[in-house]
Order: sequence, then C-alpha cells, then structure tokens
Amino acid sequence: MANELRFDDKVAIITGAGNGLGRSHALLLASRGAKVVVNDLGGSAFGGGKSSAAADKVVEEIKAAGGQAVANYDSVEDGAKIVQCALDSFGRIDIVVNNAGILRDTTFHKMSQEDWDLIYKVHVLGGFRVTHAAWPHLRDQGYGRIIFTASAAGIYGNFGQGNYSMAKLGLLGLSNTLALEGKKRGVHVNTIAPIAGSRLTETVLPKELIDALKPEYVSPLVAYLCHESCTETGGLFELGGGFFSKLRWERTEGATIRLGRPMTIEAVKADWSKIVDFKKATHPPNIAESMAPVMANVQAGPSKGGNQFIDVDKALGYEFDPVKGTYDERDVALYALGVGASQNPLDEEELRYVYEMHKDGFIVLPTFGVAPVLKTIFDQAKQGIQAPGMSYGFDRILHGEQYLELKRPLPQRATLEHKVRIKDIFDKGKNALVITEVKSYDESGDLLLVNELTTVVRGAGGWGGDRGPQGDTNAPPDRAPDATLEERINENQALLYRLSGDWNPLHADPSFATAFGFPRPILHGLCTFGYAARHVIKSFAKDRDARYFKSIKARFADSVFPGETLVTEMWKESDQRVVFRCKVKERDKVVISGAAVELYDAIPKKKSPSTVPNTPVAKAAAAPAPAQSASLEPVSADIFGGISRYLAKNPELATRVATVYLFKLTSPDSAWTVDLKNGGGSVKSGADKADCTLELSDADFMDMCTGKADPQKLYFGGKLKISGNVMASQKLEFLKKIDPQMVIDAMKERTGGAAAAPAAAAAPAAAPAQAEGGSSDVFIAIGDHVGKHPELAAKIQTVFQFKLKNPDSAYVLDLKNDKGSVREGMAEKADCTLELSDADFIGMATGKLDAQKLFFGGQLKISGNVMASQKLMFLKDIDQEAAKKAVLAARAASAPKAEAPKAAAPKAEAAAAGIIEKLKDRLAKNPDLAKDVGAVIQLRVTSPDAEWTLDMKSSPAAVSIGKAPSPDVVLTLSDADFAALVKGSEPAQALFQSGRMRVDGDVRVAANRLGFLKGLD
Repeated sequence: MANELRFDDKVAIITGAGNGLGRSHALLLASRGAKVVVNDLGGSAFGGGKSSAAADKVVEEIKAAGGQAVANYDSVEDGAKIVQCALDSFGRIDIVVNNAGILRDTTFHKMSQEDWDLIYKVHVLGGFRVTHAAWPHLRDQGYGRIIFTASAAGIYGNFGQGNYSMAKLGLLGLSNTLALEGKKRGVHVNTIAPIAGSRLTETVLPKELIDALKPEYVSPLVAYLCHESCTETGGLFELGGGFFSKLRWERTEGATIRLGRPMTIEAVKADWSKIVDFKKATHPPNIAESMAPVMANVQAGPSKGGNQFIDVDKALGYEFDPVKGTYDERDVALYALGVGASQNPLDEEELRYVYEMHKDGFIVLPTFGVAPVLKTIFDQAKQGIQAPGMSYGFDRILHGEQYLELKRPLPQRATLEHKVRIKDIFDKGKNALVITEVKSYDESGDLLLVNELTTVVRGAGGWGGDRGPQGDTNAPPDRAPDATLEERINENQALLYRLSGDWNPLHADPSFATAFGFPRPILHGLCTFGYAARHVIKSFAKDRDARYFKSIKARFADSVFPGETLVTEMWKESDQRVVFRCKVKERDKVVISGAAVELYDAIPKKKSPSTVPNTPVAKAAAAPAPAQSASLEPVSADIFGGISRYLAKNPELATRVATVYLFKLTSPDSAWTVDLKNGGGSVKSGADKADCTLELSDADFMDMCTGKADPQKLYFGGKLKISGNVMASQKLEFLKKIDPQMVIDAMKERTGGAAAAPAAAAAPAAAPAQAEGGSSDVFIAIGDHVGKHPELAAKIQTVFQFKLKNPDSAYVLDLKNDKGSVREGMAEKADCTLELSDADFIGMATGKLDAQKLFFGGQLKISGNVMASQKLMFLKDIDQEAAKKAVLAARAASAPKAEAPKAAAPKAEAAAAGIIEKLKDRLAKNPDLAKDVGAVIQLRVTSPDAEWTLDMKSSPAAVSIGKAPSPDVVLTLSDADFAALVKGSEPAQALFQSGRMRVDGDVRVAANRLGFLKGLD
C-alpha cells in the first residue's frame, strides 16, 4: 500500500508481550517493519512463576512472517536489563509500550499487603523502571514514543480491584507528566485504557464478551500513537471492540467564595448546586488552567463583603448590556402633565411643555430625563434581569435619592442607548444603599443624560462594609428662602403620572397601599421631583427658560398624598446653583431634602456630528507604534486609540480604577502608558512610571484584545508577564466594554480615512452598465461571477449578508460553503453584514457613490467581522460584458408572457412633478433636512392625480413614485394647493382647517414639519 504507515528501522520494546494485548501489539508493529523486543517473564496472571515459552513463541511468529524480533525474559522491575537488551540487539530504541500486568483481585477488607505490593511492583514500579532506563536515549536522539496501559478500573473504579485501580490511575499521572517533560525533545507519551479479552479480563468478564473483545481491535490505535506522523501527546484513550475514544477531565464551573469572606460549612451548602452542576462544564487541559479560578480569586484581592441579599464582590461595578429605547412628543407631553405642568392651559410658559405646535417652540421639561431611564430599569426587572449578587425583591426597596444631569436640552423625540452599571454599594448598618448609574447616549453616540438612582434596600446592611459619604449635603442656609412656591397636587395626579412608566400599584391601588401601611395610594417620589424642578425653573432660570437647566439632586424624605399642597422653598447660592426643599403644607412635613438644582449660564448646543476628539492624548493614542505602517487591518496603536476614546466618554474610570498601566509590546517593540489614576484618564505612546506593567508580544496583545487568546492562558503559559501590582490587572475588565467602532475610528485617523473602508470603495462597478432591474441585477452579476470562479469560496471563507432598505430586500453571498452561492433572503449565520439603502447600494455598485464615504458617513453599516469586508475586493474582477449577458438571460427566463402596462408617471406639466424633482436635488445637497422631519410621508395629489412617498425617516432620505407600505402620515390635496403650500401663500394649518388638505396619521408632521418644502416653486 502506498499510504501504509510503517516502522522501518524503528526499535520497539513491548512488555508483557507473550500473550493478549502485548502479543497483538508486537505482531502488528513487526509486520510494519519494526524491530521488536518481546519481553515476558512468563509468569501466571497472578504474579507467580517464570517461563521463557511465551516470549519465544511470539518471536517465532514474527520471524516466520519475515520480521525481526528478540525475546527477553526479565521482570519489568529490572527495566534497565530490558532496555539494554534492545540496545545490544538492535543498537537503539524508539518505542516503549508498557503493557505487562497481573491481577490480585479481592475486596479491600480482605486485601493483604502482598496483594497490594505485587500489583504496585509490576504495574507502577515496573512501568517506571523500563521507561526511566529508556528515557535518556529517547531524549538524546530527539525522538521517542511511549505508551502506558491503564484501565477503566483506574478511571472509574471497580469492585474488588482497589489495588489494580490504584496502579492504573497512577500510571496515567506519570504519563501526563512525562508528556510535558518530553514534548520539547520529541518524546510523545500517551495512555490507553483498553477493553480486550485476555487472561487478565477473563476473571471479570463473561466468555461471550471476551470473545468479541479481541486484542487485535486495540493494537491499531496503539500503533498509530507510536508512529512518527502522530503528534498526539498527553492523551488518554478508551478503546475496545471496535470503539475508539479520547477522554478528558471535566469539572463544573463551580463557585468561588472571595477571600476575606467567611469560609463556612453553610457557605459551601449555599453554593452546592453550583459546585455540582455540570451544565457549564469546563475541561482544564493542564495544571495551570486548573489553577486559574484559584489564581483569579487571589488576584481579585480581599472581599468587599456582603450577605444573603447583596454580594458586593459580584454586584459592584457590574455593567448591564446596553438597552435602546425611543420617545416622542406624546411621551414628553404626557410626562409634563403628569408632574403638574400647564394646570392653567393659558399659561404660555408651561404650555410649551405640553403642546408640540406651540408658536414659540416645544420644550422638553428637563426632568423628563428620568422617565426613559426608569422605564428601562422597570422593564429589566420585569424580565428578571438583575445584577449578579443582588438577591432581593421589590418589597425591600425604597427610592432614596435621584440625581439627573443633562448635557444639553432634551430633543423632543429621540432614540437613546442606555448603559446601566452598579456604581456604588454602601452599608448603612440596618439597610444598604445601591447606587445605579445610567448614561444615555443619542443617535450620534453623544452623551445626553446621566442618571443616578439611589435605592434603599431595607434590612440588607450590616456586613461591616463601606458606609459611604457621611453628613448632610445641600443643607439650606439658616435664613428665609429667597423664593417659595405652593401648588396643590390634584387628587388623580398619581394615576396620570404612572402613565409615564412607573406602574407600581402602590400609587394606584387603595387595597395595595393599605397593605403596606398607607391610608391611600401615595404620589411617586419622582412626580414630586418633577414638581420641584418646575418651581425652581420658574423662580430662577434665566428668562424662566427650562433649557438652562443642568442638573438636579434630591433625597426623598417622606411620602406625599395626592390632594396635598406642595411647598417648595428655594435659596439662591449663585446664578448657577439653587438649594431647595419641599414640604407638605397640611402636615408641615419635609418630603424632599438635601436637594439642589444647577443651571447653565448659556444654553449648551449639540456637538457637530463630524466632531472628532483631537486632544494631544487622542493624537498620541492614534499614532502608529514603531515599525507599524498604515494598514487596513487594526494594529495595537488602534486598540490604544480605542481605549483613549473610551476614557474620554467614561472619565469616572480614573477615580474607580486608580492605577497607571504600562504595556510593553515586542515584535515589533512599542510601549503604551494607560493612566487611570490622574485627571480623567489618558493614553500615550511611551513608557512612564506605572503601578502595573504588562509585557507580551504585539501579536499576543492583538489576539487578547480581539478575543482570540485568553489572558489567563497567556499568563499561565508564560506569554504574558505582569509585574508591580499584579492584582490591579484584574481592573482591566473594562476593556471588554470598548465599542469596536472606537477602534475603527482610531484606525481611520491613523490611516487618513482609509481604515476598514469597504473593499467596494476601490472596486469598479459590479452591476452591468445597462441593467435596469436594480439591486437584483447586481446580485445576478455577482452570482454569475461566483459560479465561474468556485475557488473564491475556499479562498475567502466568509458568508456576507446584504440588508437593503427602501425598498427592503436581503441577499446572501456565501463564499464559505461548497463552491459559493448568491441567493435572496437571510443567512442562518452570517460572518459579515452590510446594511444600506437600495439606492446607495446601486450607486455604490455602479460607481456613482463612494463606499468609503458611505461607510464613514453612517449610510453604510458593517457589523460582525468588519475586516472581512476587505475580502470583497474580488468584485473589481467582474467582467461587465459577462454580467450584462447574465442579467439579460435571467430576465428572459423569468419574464411573464403578458406584462401589465406600467402606471403612467405624473404628467410633466403638473406643478407637483416639478416640485418633487427640485426636492430630490435639495435633499441630495442637504441630507440633514430629513432629520428634522423623521417621518414617512405619503403625498397624494389630485387634479391631476399623482402619488409619491417621501421617506424622511431613513438616512439618506428617499423620494419615490407610488404608495408607501406603512406611512406615518398621508397628505391629500390638489396640485394647485400643493403648489400654494410650497410657495408659502397657503400655510399648512390654513389648508387643513379649510378642509383643502386631508391629514391621515400623525397630524404633527403636517402642522410643523413641512418646512423642507418651502421655496421649491
């Protein structure tokens, strides 16, 4: 056989080779060219006697078949003699198969010392002495294969075989260690646990089973492990009867009790279900990884404490997955009504909080900023989402304090991303305080809101932990208030406020309130909070304008009942700071204390979308490291650039981590200092004095940051060296939270804008120049090219998902499986997903639009393996003429026999058609116009009839002929009235009120968002 695995010129020692497995191994290796030392003492299966007959017989069989072999009759306890026999006979040694063994089966209470010692001497001591004698020869020549023979009894235990089980598992431990010591010298060591019929198993297995378990069914795996082509080492294999398998250790994920916490029997009992649960099993392959949980616990430092309600170690600093939510004018107005705004509907100042078409503009009441955040927290609670280590229910919690900060006035509608984390936990003796921080970012990624919710957890304190800040804050001065406002709270105010998201029945259900000791439902603390903020704005904000509002902090001291009168007393400390407290007039009870509002001296503006951090720190972080040239793949400099951007958005990390890190990278060499101790944190190229130093190769650093390498494995494997404050390395967990887009942004700056740009930016059009079928034609062309080049799939190994919008469609470009394919629809699992509008895709594919500009402008979104988009460079190789033919052939194959006539486009002489064309030009030049509209408008024009869809919700906006599948509003008016609306001679409100313009859907769009049409006449 051409592919036959042979052992020519290799010398093998096989102990216990006179019968059974040993004989089978010897015959097989000899038949493949090995020179074999057939060792067998010739004793009985129980260790008695001695004879040369067994070994001689096997040698004769080998020689009769044309092989080479010598017999050896020494005991394995004289292992050096067996090895010397090989050297004398054949001049070398390459393979050792430790197979010799005996049985002395008896139950443990009947076992004699001799029973124990004999088993140990033959199996363990004999295996040691033969291997120990051969070891220096194998190491010196840089090659060797060793097999130890264990048993299922050693792995699982077996009744009446305590001595045998001990010996067999002992051999496995020896084998595993020798595999580690011999690996660098080319000496591979493995263990088998065979099930085979032999004189040793005939006492424990029935005859019919022994007949089926032939030794010849075990030897092939042994022979392969002994072959020079096999790289396996340190393995344990269970086999027999035609079955072959590899075994490994398995352990549960387990439970960890932090050092410093009581190590009690009760603590073990409490975690027992975790300790024995194999649902999240791990398989540590070596002692270093087996020690990882212990080392992690040591490195984490002393426990911060806790009890059955709160485990501070698990909960503190926990960051939830980001949650997105939206709100609009309706939510804002409903909230304002819920906190008492515009009780006088003729009050123009407060009417701006509730009426979106107010002549002076709609203003969002600043404290609305708590509503979307509280809704997020309540929604998570309903779903059972809770920080680890938090084991208490709603029945234990009270809302203690609330802090809210606005970075700029709230927009009237927005999509926000909320990032929630457990900021602080304090032990107040009987109770505990849990401070939850929520940062809310707008669609541009800019920080808009910061909320801090302080929860009192009743009965959860007392572990002796940090008590937190002491003393009163925002205490009113000892003088009369500078301003006081009174306002009666309506009897149904709690029922109105709860519609903003706080559905706690305590505020609505009389019987529920009574059960908790209240005479009737109480008002929400945050409702009182909103009343107070309105009072401060009215009394001290510049021009009584809520847009100057910056922040508010308040402590909830007592309950308020609907129908009571709220008195807000205010003291002006400066033009930008007002201290206040709230009382209930009827009971003279303080209900909000320790409270203050801060005001801006000028209304802050929204950052420009093009604003990119340009500080010296950011520039240094984005600069390429030594010997790292500009690249379309991320380098370590880009990672540090991403870290710099993350610190700019999360300056509080410096206070929390309080550590300076130095990263020393090699191949190529570079150094980076991450200062999380001073100021708001910084990143710079170069080495500074550090508290904790991490040294590793540049490649390992990149693998660690991209998830390809585990830091613990690098550390225990000696590839990651940590010096200084080793424990501080645990604080680098925040690196997992860095948005990959931040790294891409750093890469963009480093490469001058070329980083990670889609390959299509550099490729000519993939679509045939004369194709009229839109995106489907492009994918027909791509499919034709892929069909002609099946090698692409093996080369690219990526599944691409294209998601197109307006109209919606989806295509899968599979360049991973078989010969590659293109199909319409969604992939079960895509590696790289590209999302953009259909129009932009056509523009990109025909070369009219630049893919790189679409990507960096946010019109092309790439998720998953972003770098895989570079592999689309093959599109430039598509032959245009071949693409045209493929498209025409596809059309001909799918064309119907009779095609219905297309609907006629609006006549050119109609005013509306000309206006629409001008609108397209305006949107192309000013794409930001659509942001102020945020709606899909279906425009129906009569006399003459025509219909268009104005999609002012997508980015970029799109204008098309025909109906919209799900418009936000439908406007119906005559061509002449539409022209008058555009010209400005007929306002939208006048057309609506006179009945000449019908509005179906969101009336607000027609009332105040049609300004984009003005001047198109």
